[in-house]
Amino acid sequence: MNATDTETAEPQDAGAPAPRQMGFLLLPQFSMISLAAAIDPLRMANRLSGRHLYEWPLYCPGDAPVTASNGMLFRPTRRFGDGEGLSALFVVAGYDAAAVESPAITQWLRQLARAGITLGATSTGTLLLARAGLLQDRRCTIHWENADSLREEFPRLHVTNELYEADEGVLTCSGGVAGLDMMLELIARDHGEALANAVAEQAIHPSIRPAHAAQRMSLEAKHRIRHPRLLRAVEIMRAHLDEQLPAREIAESAGISPRQLERLFRRHFDRTPRQFYLELRLDRAHDLLRQSTLSILEIASACGFSSSSHFARCYRRRFGRSPGATRSGRGDGAVAR
Repeated sequence: MNATDTETAEPQDAGAPAPRQMGFLLLPQFSMISLAAAIDPLRMANRLSGRHLYEWPLYCPGDAPVTASNGMLFRPTRRFGDGEGLSALFVVAGYDAAAVESPAITQWLRQLARAGITLGATSTGTLLLARAGLLQDRRCTIHWENADSLREEFPRLHVTNELYEADEGVLTCSGGVAGLDMMLELIARDHGEALANAVAEQAIHPSIRPAHAAQRMSLEAKHRIRHPRLLRAVEIMRAHLDEQLPAREIAESAGISPRQLERLFRRHFDRTPRQFYLELRLDRAHDLLRQSTLSILEIASACGFSSSSHFARCYRRRFGRSPGATRSGRGDGAVAR
C-alpha cells in the first residue's frame, strides 16, 4: 500500500509556499492507528483548505515493504535516507521497537537532527530517539504501557504522561488516537485554529484534547467504582509498585480500617487487597520483561519482590510461564498495538 493524498486540492499558486513535508519512518509491526491518526489530519487540512499544505512521504528501513501490526503491507514512497525538503520525520513503531532498532536508523536520525530537521515519534518510536541520544534534556512521552520501561532504561530522561510533548525541535506522542490531537495542534500553529477546528469536525473529533489530557481512563471509569476511599487505596498501590505496603498502612492512608478495606476489595474486585496489589505488581513486571533490558533480578526488585525465586513462583501462577520464557518470547502471544 502506498499512502498518498488522493483528494485533489486546488492547484498551487506560483507564489505559494511549498507544502510542508512531514515524513514517516515505518518500522516492522508498527501501529496502524498511530500512523492513520497522524497522516489523516494532514490530508483533511489539504482538502478543507483547498491548498497543498502538506505532504507525507513514507520511509521503510532498507526500502523494503513493511507490514503493520494488523497485517497490512506498506511500501515506501521515498528512498530511505533521502531527507531532502523534509520539515519533520516521525518514527512510527509498534509493540517491540527495540527489536527493529538498527545502526542505519540511528545514524539517519542523528544526521537529520544535525541538519535541524524536526524529529518526532509516536507510540514506542520514542525509544529509538532515546537510544539515539536525541532526547537528552528534553521532555518526552510514550505509550503508558511502555513508560515504566523507558524510565528504568533511561532514569535521567524526563518521561511524562502527556498525550504528546513538543520540546526543542523534538515531538513525541503517546500513540493511538493521540496523534490526531498532536497534528491538530501543529495545523493550528501553521494555519490557524479555524482550519484545525474544521479538521477536528471532519474527523468527528468534537474537542481537541490538550497535551496534558490523561492517556488512560480514570480508575473510576475503568473499574466502574465511585467509592472515593477505595479509589484512593488503588492509587496508593499504583504509586508503590516497587514495594509491598502493608494493608494496614494502605487502609490508614485511605482513611478507612483494614477490615473496611478488605470488604471493599472483595465487593468490587472479588479479591483481597493483597491479591489485587500483587496482580498490579506482576502486571508491571510483565511489561518490563517484554519492553526493557533490565535483568530478571532487577525487575523483581523494581516490582517489590525480595527474591527472584519468589517473583518467579508468583509470576508463573499468574501468567502460566516463567519470567525467562516471557523475556525470550516463548509462549508470548503479544502483538504490536
